[in-house]
Amino acid sequence: MREVGRRSPAEFASYVLRFTFYSSHFLPPNVDRNRTLKPSPDLPIGIFDSGVGGLTVVRQVHRVLPREDLIYLGDTARVPYGTKSPATVIRFACEDTQFLVRQRVKAVVVACNSASAWAVPTLEREFAPLPVWGVILPGAREALRRTRTGRIGVIGTSATIRSQAYTKAILARDDGAHICARACPLLVPLVEEGWLRHPVTLAVLREYLSPLLRRRIDTLVLGCTHYPLLKKAIRAVAGRGMSLVDSAESCAAFVRERLEELKLLSRRRRLGVIRPFVTDEVERFAEFAERFLAMPTEPAVKVDLEPWPGERRR
Repeated sequence: MREVGRRSPAEFASYVLRFTFYSSHFLPPNVDRNRTLKPSPDLPIGIFDSGVGGLTVVRQVHRVLPREDLIYLGDTARVPYGTKSPATVIRFACEDTQFLVRQRVKAVVVACNSASAWAVPTLEREFAPLPVWGVILPGAREALRRTRTGRIGVIGTSATIRSQAYTKAILARDDGAHICARACPLLVPLVEEGWLRHPVTLAVLREYLSPLLRRRIDTLVLGCTHYPLLKKAIRAVAGRGMSLVDSAESCAAFVRERLEELKLLSRRRRLGVIRPFVTDEVERFAEFAERFLAMPTEPAVKVDLEPWPGERRR
């Protein structure tokens, strides 16, 4: 019998590896943030979302940038963000970004349309010079590239649609486009439940998409990173002729462009590592990630997010 408190060689080696990772990636709260946030090519990319939907962005970023290390934060304790007020979404996004910054990321990808709609300007200001990229601008650009008739539909959470972020981004580039936007608040809970092809999900999609289809849109922006997980179901309702703009795909292409421009592409030759963190339901997240990503990741770790200092000052 092994003595209590003694580690086997394998356990000790595992402990050393974990200690090395955490000591090199996590930063104490009193570290000089301006020094910490200076980007470097071989640092990881940070990605956050309110839940599992951001894994669509993780998958696409890993596909186009396979040598990049990715750190993912899913705020599963507070999902969904799309039903929250703008002020709350901004505060949550600042806390998510603060967590990623303390792990020394070279850029932050806001893999949440609601947070992209409301929080990106605040994040850019508070965490400069760290690059911060959302999903809305890439999605708007791709929609205009795809449409043949200029009639574009947008589906998203209540917060995203209320912000009119996609409408503004599209019209800023083509004021002749016709935008039909629809809030679909039930879709995120259905995805989080894993009901991707459930009859209830198909019925809900028919209800949500019918008004857009009557407007004869030819392009539909999936304005929530949960929605690509419903792509087959959406295709079944909208028809094969509909061009679906996957915000995760367009975001990944945008991230690659920006990293190239900033000369921040990783110089390493090995395959990148994916390290997930969640704020609740580790086992459920891990099961979903294993089934959806179909690629190895580090074990998911539960974390508690620190309050955003700006909130404490008010």
